[in-house]
Amino acid sequence: MSPSTDTDGLSGRKLRERFPLAALIFERLVLSIVLLFAVSLLIFVGLQALPGDFASTYLGQSATPQAIANIRDQLGLNQPLLSRYLSWLGHAMVGDFGTSWASQNSVGEQIGLRLGNSLFLAGFAALISVPLAVGLGMLSVHFRNRLPDKIINIVSLAAISLPEFFIGYLLIMFFAVKFGVATFPATVYAEMSLYDRLQAIALPTATLVLVVLAHMMRMTRAAILSVMSSAYMETAELKGLSAFRSIVRHAAPNALAPIINVVALNLAYLVVGVVVVEVVFVYPGMGQYMVDAVTVRDMPVVQACGLIFAAVYILLNMVADILAIVANPRLRHPR
Repeated sequence: MSPSTDTDGLSGRKLRERFPLAALIFERLVLSIVLLFAVSLLIFVGLQALPGDFASTYLGQSATPQAIANIRDQLGLNQPLLSRYLSWLGHAMVGDFGTSWASQNSVGEQIGLRLGNSLFLAGFAALISVPLAVGLGMLSVHFRNRLPDKIINIVSLAAISLPEFFIGYLLIMFFAVKFGVATFPATVYAEMSLYDRLQAIALPTATLVLVVLAHMMRMTRAAILSVMSSAYMETAELKGLSAFRSIVRHAAPNALAPIINVVALNLAYLVVGVVVVEVVFVYPGMGQYMVDAVTVRDMPVVQACGLIFAAVYILLNMVADILAIVANPRLRHPR
């Protein structure tokens, strides 16, 4: 091994020891970028392997082989797979997702219109579900093994066991059809007031909240219970602190790292998991846009939506890792 290599290794180790937080954040950032490139390749190759063809779907059953060949040549589908992937990736890196094959509209412009709707729906669901999940988790710990705890656990298990589309259809049947107190379908547009928009997304928001609330609440409860068995919690109780106060002041802050991870994972699910909910409620977001494109094999749209969903999911996971490291100093010095 050359002296320069030894010097580089030592300097890298010294920088890591001197700035452990910055080094870990840099590692997570590099890993996220590599993972996003890998996902982009998986999305592109996976879509090419799907059965069906846009030219045949677009032209219909009466299309001649020559017409199908002309469409494929026009769209560049006869080019090698690698060159098509590199061309798509290069344009996607600068925000150019191409043109929709079906509608001839700019994919980037359509995503710009619909991504805001999806983020608004997911963000409002998160605004309700996160504090509610953390509060119910602490309440469940406070009444551990008593009636409130058992009721919360039974309801959360029931919510986890039901798929989101089934919850959505139940809410539609009762609140939109039977009682007529909610709006269906969940149609929103740019000129709507905030109040009208919130009314329109009430049912899809409730569906998303019920889907993620139970998991976040149960994981929050488990994290706090794990901390409750620590010696310093026994000391706090011996000093005369009430059970609920010791949970709020000592247990919850020390369980912050796993709670942050759970919340971030569920926020990622809220953004990515809106696909099913948007289809059920006919909500004009990214999920509905992607499903419509899948039905006609509109690959530029499907690839762009898949890449954006993957980027959001990876970004939120990276943020969760960084926040967990900041919240728990022990993670900065792994043994």
